[in-house]
Amino acid sequence: MVNNTIDESKRLFAIIGFPLTHSFSERYFTDKFIREGITDALFNSFSIEDIDSLHHIVATHTNLHGFAITIPHKKNVLAFLNEATTDVQQMGASNCVRIKDGKLSGFNTDVVGFEQSFIKKLQAHHRKALILGSGGAAAAVEFVLKKLGIVYQFVSRKKGADNLTYSELTPEVMEDYTVIINTTPLGTFPKIDDAAAIPYTLLTDKHYLFDLVYNPAETKFLRLGKEQGAATENGYEMLVIQAEENWKIWNS
Repeated sequence: MVNNTIDESKRLFAIIGFPLTHSFSERYFTDKFIREGITDALFNSFSIEDIDSLHHIVATHTNLHGFAITIPHKKNVLAFLNEATTDVQQMGASNCVRIKDGKLSGFNTDVVGFEQSFIKKLQAHHRKALILGSGGAAAAVEFVLKKLGIVYQFVSRKKGADNLTYSELTPEVMEDYTVIINTTPLGTFPKIDDAAAIPYTLLTDKHYLFDLVYNPAETKFLRLGKEQGAATENGYEMLVIQAEENWKIWNS
């Protein structure tokens, strides 16, 4: 939904996605502006199912200086960009757009957010990873794993040329791939009983589960992993890091 009552005397920043019933960004930046005494800026959520609505948002809100992008628009926003970083071009996904002199420039701060949070619990034996999902967030995770030299395999419900299905997660696969990263929205509030259909009983204390979901703090995916002794981490710190990176980019 487009809000046409926004105070145009202030710099506007936003989050764009669908649905946005649990927007971390709007709450985070509203609190940040209060905490840091930033009085010339405001933050708004634009929940748009059709990415073509972005044209109207940009044209209507001339005070919009930048926006974050979340599910499901991290890939299809690329068609609206005037320029993009090499990283964005390589991974085909952007989660941060700066608007300057009428030009939309695409960045991906999921990369730095995920890497900095992910490596804290990474161990020497964590050399192979399963990436659950194949959307825009998965593209950033793939980019980081390549950088770190970690072998990875995508897992999806439907069989493709480059992915496993959940039914193919055999004991041998689970023993070999000790890092499992959930990039899907499964388990997000209010659907907290949802979890990716991996064989949780095959997890051990050698495994490391990372969930990009942050609400709830412990998803069913992470809870079931922890019960098997696996190391776990949720997506909250990643979101904080990328939000601050977004702010730097928007104000550069």
